[in-house]
Amino acid sequence: MNPVSTLKAKLPTPLRRLADLAYNYWWSWTEERVSLFSIIDPSIWQSCRHNPVALLEAVSEERLWQVAEDPFYLNRLNHLAQKFDHYMGERDTWAARVAPDITAENPVAHFCMEYGLHESLPIYCGGLGVLAGDHLKSASDLGLPTVGVGLLYRQGYFRQRLNRSGWQQNFYEDNDFEHMPLELVRDEFGQPVTVKVKVRQRIVRIQVWKAQVGRAQLFLLDTDRSDNDPLDRRLTRQLYSGNRETSLAQEIVLGIGGVRMLHTLEVEPAHYHINEGHAAFALLEAARLEIAYSGDNFYEVEELIRDRSTFTSHTPVPSGLDSFSADMMDSFFAEYWPELGLSREQFLALGARRPGDPWELFGMTVLALRMTRTANGVSRKHGEVSREIWQVLYPDKDAAQVPIQYVTNGVHARTWTAPLMSDLYSRYLGEDWSSKLVDPTLWQRVEQIPDGELWRRHAILKERLVAYARAKVLRSRRGRGEAADDIAAVDRLLDPNVLTIGFARRFSPYKRGGLLFHDLHRAIRILSNPKRPIQLIYAGKAHPADEEGKRIIQRLMEWCRHPALRDRIAFIEDYDIYTTKLMVQGVDVWLNTPRRPLEACGTSGQKVAFNGGLNLSVLDGWWCEAYQEANNRGLNGWAIGEDVGTSDQQHQNQVDADSLYRLLEDQIAPLYYDRDRNGISRGWLTMMKTSIRTNCHQFNSDRMVAEYVTQLYLNEPQAEVEPVMASAMA
Repeated sequence: MNPVSTLKAKLPTPLRRLADLAYNYWWSWTEERVSLFSIIDPSIWQSCRHNPVALLEAVSEERLWQVAEDPFYLNRLNHLAQKFDHYMGERDTWAARVAPDITAENPVAHFCMEYGLHESLPIYCGGLGVLAGDHLKSASDLGLPTVGVGLLYRQGYFRQRLNRSGWQQNFYEDNDFEHMPLELVRDEFGQPVTVKVKVRQRIVRIQVWKAQVGRAQLFLLDTDRSDNDPLDRRLTRQLYSGNRETSLAQEIVLGIGGVRMLHTLEVEPAHYHINEGHAAFALLEAARLEIAYSGDNFYEVEELIRDRSTFTSHTPVPSGLDSFSADMMDSFFAEYWPELGLSREQFLALGARRPGDPWELFGMTVLALRMTRTANGVSRKHGEVSREIWQVLYPDKDAAQVPIQYVTNGVHARTWTAPLMSDLYSRYLGEDWSSKLVDPTLWQRVEQIPDGELWRRHAILKERLVAYARAKVLRSRRGRGEAADDIAAVDRLLDPNVLTIGFARRFSPYKRGGLLFHDLHRAIRILSNPKRPIQLIYAGKAHPADEEGKRIIQRLMEWCRHPALRDRIAFIEDYDIYTTKLMVQGVDVWLNTPRRPLEACGTSGQKVAFNGGLNLSVLDGWWCEAYQEANNRGLNGWAIGEDVGTSDQQHQNQVDADSLYRLLEDQIAPLYYDRDRNGISRGWLTMMKTSIRTNCHQFNSDRMVAEYVTQLYLNEPQAEVEPVMASAMA
């Protein structure tokens, strides 16, 4: 009996369709997502990290029967189940018409080191994983047959708590796969499907779990088996926390193990999509299988693999973090390259920028670029930067001719748009608005939304964020055993009527999380202005090995205690997808301050736009394409500094901080607090509507996935195709 049937057997008959929904993340982007499961038992829902399977297993039988006899709830459930059945059974989709050769038997195989689908499946770190999750969701909505391939981490990325000094402490919790929306893949005899790879001269057995993402499937590889060596069982324990040997071993499991898994399941990909260099070994394994099948040599099959492969880079620097020494490659691959019919020198040359150099590292990005027909950066700016970085691989071409395109990232609007805003769009843009995101004429209708209604709904979302931030800070202060006065002070923390700025991301030095406090005295003067105050909500983690990133967080915590700022700054610990949702839905302004050109794209600000928030960002990544101005003033947000960079980082920090302060003092705060007799800022609402109108049709993952299909997956790129249409969710 599969886990869906097992769960159904535990539920009252009227509620059994809940099991189908609990095991398919489609529920998480429907209009019922807020209360479908939470209303059953809010306390259990909160404690299980919004895991619908764990909730239904833990709630009492008496409570289930109370829900089962509620006609209002049953009508909602039956209506949603009908929509789910229609969605899953739909065949005449956009992708079926545009790319008919991509089928369930021959899907796109999307490889990535992490996937961020929902907070109930914590196997992600940040932007790369969340983007991969959004990619699968839009692939499902567009009807593009797609299988994701990743690793299932027993402990995932670390959990965060801060001690009394504000220093980040890392801890880990085991995921209980048996009670998550996952299914262990079994063969016809009921035994777990396994594949084998060789790591450190040992055979590693990998089992496979499946998460259903609408019509897409996500296969997750797991080495935590009793028949593996204890060292090998730990390969899928933690995300991004191992040494270089562990990283190489994980990438072997992902790439080589992933292709062997697909082969075992008789899935023959129409196209391989390598999302970041971690998975590039998949291309070698695909070539090895083709050699074994055809008898051709590596260089003959290489072209076949290249013709159906795409590589997406998310890194704007030639990082050594995706490279391995020749000695390491010897120890892991000495028995593998003969299976490709290659010598050691030929094999190492595949990953070398300068083949033949004895000191050259084996680069995963280099391997991916050499083995794929199409490659792309994740914004227009990142495409330019990538062509300059990797021109070394194309010595006969100018930088502008380097064959690296760009597909600007987008976000899954149906996941990230607050239900209050979705309802507003349904009223004024049309009930099918979410199926026609890429149509710019649709978003022109945002001007029809009454100012007061947009202002009121945004105010509710901000109040929700403030309440959540207070609750999280209160829990953190109690956990640290802080003084009673500090705990009581949480009641005064943040004010829903004050201009609220959000900043949430990985705390890496290049993201400059403390730029706003470059001049502490000036920052205090701006934030504590009695007539036009500003408050800040921060969240994010520093990598366990990033000491400078931890120091940035520690300094933020010091500013949280400053007498002039203690009611104006909140830091939310243990950042996850749920915190992200509340922040991007509730802030007035989203702050983004990376050093140029180190932000490949950035997608948090795109999520903010769907919820009526405004962006205040350095001109880097996606904001270079999105920002619009007239008469040196932003129309849909604000640009910090100028679209230039300098190697003198101290000077750049000073220039950008000055620009940030001027914008806050001279434009942003005055505009926000310029209210009419109804307490509404008409000028601010004009910018909110302009932001929605100019950004939402462009920076969504429906458009992104459609561009991958038409520009990169298909052998003949299509400039003109039918309008992109997702499955209707209304």
